[in-house]
Amino acid sequence: MAIDTTTQPTAPAGESLGTPRLSTRDKLVLFVLCAAQFMVALDFSVLNVALPVLGSDLGMSQSALQWAVTAFALPSGGFLLLFGRIGDLYGRRRLFLIGLALFGAASLLATLAWDPASFLAGRALQGLGAAAIVPTGMSLLTTTFPEGPARDRALGISGTLLSLGFTIGMVAGGVLTDTLGWRSTMALLTVFALIVLPLAPGLLPESRTPQRPRLDIPGAVTVTTGLLSLIYALSTAADHGFGHTDVITTLVAGLLLLTAFTVIESRSAAPLVSLPMLRRRTVAWGNLGGLVTFSMMSTVVFVLTLYLQEVLRLSAFETGLVFGVQGVLSAVAGTLAARVIGRFGARRTLVGSLAGQGTLVATLVLLNAHVWSVWLATAAVSLASMCHLGAIISYGLTVTSGVPDEEQGLATGLVTSTQQVGITVGIPLLGVLATTSDDLLAGAHTVLALDAGVVLVAAVLIGLGLRSRTVEAQPLGAR
Repeated sequence: MAIDTTTQPTAPAGESLGTPRLSTRDKLVLFVLCAAQFMVALDFSVLNVALPVLGSDLGMSQSALQWAVTAFALPSGGFLLLFGRIGDLYGRRRLFLIGLALFGAASLLATLAWDPASFLAGRALQGLGAAAIVPTGMSLLTTTFPEGPARDRALGISGTLLSLGFTIGMVAGGVLTDTLGWRSTMALLTVFALIVLPLAPGLLPESRTPQRPRLDIPGAVTVTTGLLSLIYALSTAADHGFGHTDVITTLVAGLLLLTAFTVIESRSAAPLVSLPMLRRRTVAWGNLGGLVTFSMMSTVVFVLTLYLQEVLRLSAFETGLVFGVQGVLSAVAGTLAARVIGRFGARRTLVGSLAGQGTLVATLVLLNAHVWSVWLATAAVSLASMCHLGAIISYGLTVTSGVPDEEQGLATGLVTSTQQVGITVGIPLLGVLATTSDDLLAGAHTVLALDAGVVLVAAVLIGLGLRSRTVEAQPLGAR
């Protein structure tokens, strides 16, 4: 059975109560796309607990270890929009396969690394492969599954695996490092790529825009260098603070380049990013929801990891169990998300999920130095993660609903750029308040209270911004 890669006229997302049936081929396509997304999500966290051992083995200084993370984050975030547009113009399936092959080869290089330079080169190439996989994979998903219940279900599964990949990476990284060494964390990613890559060519349909406009080179250069500068500044600030010369310079450069990008796009005949798309309420407010839920939840996980090990004195394994419960409940949330969105709509689900996440994070200010607090931490972060999962899925649906197939790469590129920037920005902005505090518990309370406040305020603003039933057709300035 051939897969139709055009969006069919179905009921708007969130209005159908039917449970979609997927054919065997549809399930295989979904497996390939979700496995690739899971692999990339795993890479965000699987190496974290292995860094001290890795540094000792390769002779990397403590200050150089941040580059094990930054070398991946820079290209994976900086090239997302560019690769999403290239996929639109020259073939999403083709670029997806190139990204998979590059990611697998880079993971093998990182596994076999013989010095810091070879390891960091592998990490940078992994990031470049991820920048090709993520937007094209999401575009293939949204163009393969028509808008409505089928897409809701597919995005629900994808969002669940995205959240699980990050959580499982934290647990698996510790287990693999303790039993097989740090190289096994990179070898795991190589194995994933070797499983997915042979299946993808025969299953995935090719899709691209009907027209082939010229690639917007000035826009591509400014947005890519702007994002690279911004992500570098935020990543470096986590270790050196915002007063560091490198941070200030690259932060200002990034903001200026992104400003120049918007000017270039307003004058370009074939812009890399359609400014009218950015003015769509669903795109603007939906991406704000994504930015908030990712940045604030990554901060919660970071602060709780410190709290559990430094205040409650839990072992790395016991800490992993806490986040393992979080992963299980996130999986449960993923199975329920499509039904919730079908019942209440993507907009209400996004606002409600953010409100739930913020309220549950607020309860974490009750944590103290007593052992019983581990139960509060486990329950609150796990339930908050269920709401977080609902926000991830509903913000993706909110942004991509109603967008033509020829612009799906742009829309999903914005979704995934928001995700990357969100994961990067939260810890430098708020997490540093905990690490620099003389009293870690007091610092954690401050961070968690601010975190909850940001999410709750965002929920109110997004609810107001998306209040119109005809919001899909209205620009930001419309009444």
